[in-house]
Amino acid sequence: MIGIKNVIAIVCGGGPAPGINSVISGIVNEATRHGWDVLGIYDGFSRIARGEKNYIRLEPKNISRIHLTGGCILKMSRFNPTKKESDLRTVVETLTELGVTHLVTIGGDDTAYSSAAVSDYARRMGRTINVVHVPKTIDNDLPLPEGVPTFGFETARAFATTEIENLMEDARTTNNRWYFTIAMGRTAGHLALGMGRSAGAALTVIPEEFPEDKIPLQQVVDIITGSIVKRYLTGKNYGVAVIAEGVIEKIAPEDFKKLGTVVTDEHGHIRYSELDFGEILKQAVLAEVKKLGIKLSVIDKEIGYELRCTAPIAYDIDYARSLGYSAVKFLMSGDSGALITIQDNKAVPMRFEDIKDPATGKTMVRKVNTHSIHYKIARGLMMRLEREDLEDPGLANAYRMEPQAFKERYQYLFDDPEELAASANTEKK
Repeated sequence: MIGIKNVIAIVCGGGPAPGINSVISGIVNEATRHGWDVLGIYDGFSRIARGEKNYIRLEPKNISRIHLTGGCILKMSRFNPTKKESDLRTVVETLTELGVTHLVTIGGDDTAYSSAAVSDYARRMGRTINVVHVPKTIDNDLPLPEGVPTFGFETARAFATTEIENLMEDARTTNNRWYFTIAMGRTAGHLALGMGRSAGAALTVIPEEFPEDKIPLQQVVDIITGSIVKRYLTGKNYGVAVIAEGVIEKIAPEDFKKLGTVVTDEHGHIRYSELDFGEILKQAVLAEVKKLGIKLSVIDKEIGYELRCTAPIAYDIDYARSLGYSAVKFLMSGDSGALITIQDNKAVPMRFEDIKDPATGKTMVRKVNTHSIHYKIARGLMMRLEREDLEDPGLANAYRMEPQAFKERYQYLFDDPEELAASANTEKK
């Protein structure tokens, strides 16, 4: 046992995000100011689930400048302790042996779920480990109020914007090149939309624009091809298309064979890095534009991993330290079982039970609101096929089709599936 005083353990789960060290800094400074000890647990839940006490005692003197740095001084792990009861028990026992009375987890939706599970299991074992979760993800998909980002998102968006701008200039300079950038974002398109909008990409495709559960791969190909053709007609045979990787989950099952072998992570999610989605889109779109006599080259590029460990911008430094400070204050109040947020310049805890998906029991995912002003502005700045284009004989000619055939071929891109379903039900009656 380390002692009988209050001891906070910090566990970082999931992938890195700019600002993690800033959160740690905020926790350590506020906790030690009140005489609490802070232990940094290495490698997420992976080691303590094996009973390994691999940690570092964190004090202000050894973390004084970490808030300016990228990465995570405690390393990261996607290990999921909720899959096996024996792992949960070992986590609770190991933390108890270290004298831990409070737990701060820093991570995404899966880590938030694990945090709640550890606290609940400790209670079942007759122990008390109060917990608070600090939401972290560059995907920005945790269920915070609209307009409240997860820390790390703004830094990732800023650096991704610079990268997209460089690709756009390269495409313009060559004048016959398109870049298909696959943006990180497992289930939501916040990062793709944010970087595409800020950089002024020709096109951004996100999963939220498809209300259907599944779509054919050809639908995405048609959307990208439409953007290429419209820009070509304006004399611009180049551009950048940003595609959120979450679009992969929208592809119909029968098209998965085109995506290669599916590999999943600890939480059962598809490892998108194992799928060459960009290459698949590249070959499919090149086949389409070849039919139209448009000559260009396409380069597919993934953007995501290079954003995760970059040093945070000033916004995220301040935001993340505030979250760390607020997490400690929450625990000091004797409370437990919440995700800490900053809303209207106030620390606001959101209870785990209030952000759970009733169907899965896991943390809900925040999607892009396609009715928001942010999305509407982004959509308006894109160059892509729109409903009114179906009446344009010039576009039909570019597609080497008769106007009516062109309209019938691409009308489906603008059909509302909910309206179609309602119409079909009405006809049955």
